[in-house]
Amino acid sequence: MLEALDLLGQVLYYQGLYVKAERLHRRALRGREKVLGAEHPDTLTSVSNLGLVLESQGKYEEAEAMHRRDLRGSEKVLGAEHPDTLTSVSNLGLVLESQGKYEEAEAMHRRDLAGSEKVLGAEHPDTLTSVSNLGSVLSRQGKYEEAEVMHWRALRGREKVLGTEHPDTLTGMANLASLLWHQSLWEEAERLEMQVSETRKRVLGEKHPDTLMAMHNLAFMLKSEGRGKEANSLMGRCHELRKGVLGRYHPDTESSLGTLEEWRIEDTEIEA
Repeated sequence: MLEALDLLGQVLYYQGLYVKAERLHRRALRGREKVLGAEHPDTLTSVSNLGLVLESQGKYEEAEAMHRRDLRGSEKVLGAEHPDTLTSVSNLGLVLESQGKYEEAEAMHRRDLAGSEKVLGAEHPDTLTSVSNLGSVLSRQGKYEEAEVMHWRALRGREKVLGTEHPDTLTGMANLASLLWHQSLWEEAERLEMQVSETRKRVLGEKHPDTLMAMHNLAFMLKSEGRGKEANSLMGRCHELRKGVLGRYHPDTESSLGTLEEWRIEDTEIEA
């Protein structure tokens, strides 16, 4: 019963149905703590899953607490280099990055990558995820040259191992597009982001959070190229969909709305 709750929660999570997934993961965690104990590997899996779904809703502080608990438990029970422990390291790095704690996040992602290369090998999907995550946090700190090396490595590896339309491959492509955009390579960045957006829409659906993120990023790229009308229309569509899927007060929804308002002020000033 508890395993079924956890599995259903994961299915809902991957569909972007975060509120429903959170409820199931909380039930699974309470049950496993009672039946198996706080440090059983299955209990730690529930802790990790709850942390992920909390992070996806912008509940970063509680998510960080879950991931730190998961990491401490995994290190104690499984050891520092167990694949599940390395996943815990990665998850903590991601939630730290979401809060702007870039130096600590980078340290986590470097630890995860070193461990994954040693334990799993250079082309394992989890290792490629580690490469991609390190590239993202390097990019956020303006370390673009090293970030680009990481993103190209992740993308080529994922295309080879997972295929061109796998969600992880598309994430790698989106990360590379974002990096190119920050380097003012707008034409190439737009081409990649357009490919990500169209493929995610077809594979995941228009309302999936990952599709909406691609829509958000593409709107920024159009704006940078002076295509303000297209950018405003796309960002408006993104905001309305995010409001329905993620909720009005989710950080991603508020980000879309804030961007729209900023662009409208800019357009008013230009017209004046």
